Amino acid sequence: MPDATTHHTEATAQPRPLRVLVADDDPVVRAGLRSLLAGRPDVLVAAEASDGRQALAAARRHRPDAVLLDVRMPGADTLGVLRPLLRLAPVLMLGHSDAVEEVRRALGLGASGYLVHGEFGAGQLAAAVRDITQGWPVLSLSSVRVLVDEVRQRAAATPVRPLPDGLGTAWPEPVAAAPNVPAAYRSDGFPRQCPGPSAMLRAGEAGFGLTGREQQIMDLVATGMTNREIAAACLVTRKTVKNHINRIFTKLECTDRGAAVARWTHGRLP
Repeated sequence: MPDATTHHTEATAQPRPLRVLVADDDPVVRAGLRSLLAGRPDVLVAAEASDGRQALAAARRHRPDAVLLDVRMPGADTLGVLRPLLRLAPVLMLGHSDAVEEVRRALGLGASGYLVHGEFGAGQLAAAVRDITQGWPVLSLSSVRVLVDEVRQRAAATPVRPLPDGLGTAWPEPVAAAPNVPAAYRSDGFPRQCPGPSAMLRAGEAGFGLTGREQQIMDLVATGMTNREIAAACLVTRKTVKNHINRIFTKLECTDRGAAVARWTHGRLP
């Protein structure tokens, strides 16, 4: 039978820290990442690699909980080793650029997220590691911006329905990509609790009075992301996201996400 001291030790034992593989061809960057995570009880740098092949070999040998992988390294196509790495651990891509092609390709191949150097600190990096091991996506704000811009460009290229001569074109249909938009629309396609197109255009020209951060949050809400997913993408707490959304609802004069999305997407001018 264990004594009281043994029982107390077991009860207060800390969970095992998450073991991370850091892969970057620049030793200065590797040292910087190692320094950011040093001394933390929840995250431990278990191994390092300087190219894609080394990263794959190190992952097979050390079996880390997560991999921090530079998007461009010599020795092998970094994105080419991404899928084999993903069989071993979730991978968070790190880069110095928010080029949309890099972000899209990395996410398309299965990366758990994409962070841009200079846009995260020690606590944010550790939180990102924890999140990807729990299955949550993580993106730098600049990465979110380029993806949102691409979605907007595609939406802008969508043709509108022509009306009889002299009547112009039809108002666009509600955005299908937002899954939580309620079905209770008026005949003009807008939720009953929101004003019509002309009033929304006037409000859109002024940006509804949303701050830059509130506009970023609203763009993410419009993609259908949950508060937790938005918090992970922006590297903030869910409470912070909730506070932003409450202020957004007040400024948009709406009481739910569906109405806010419809007003934001239709009432905001490109």
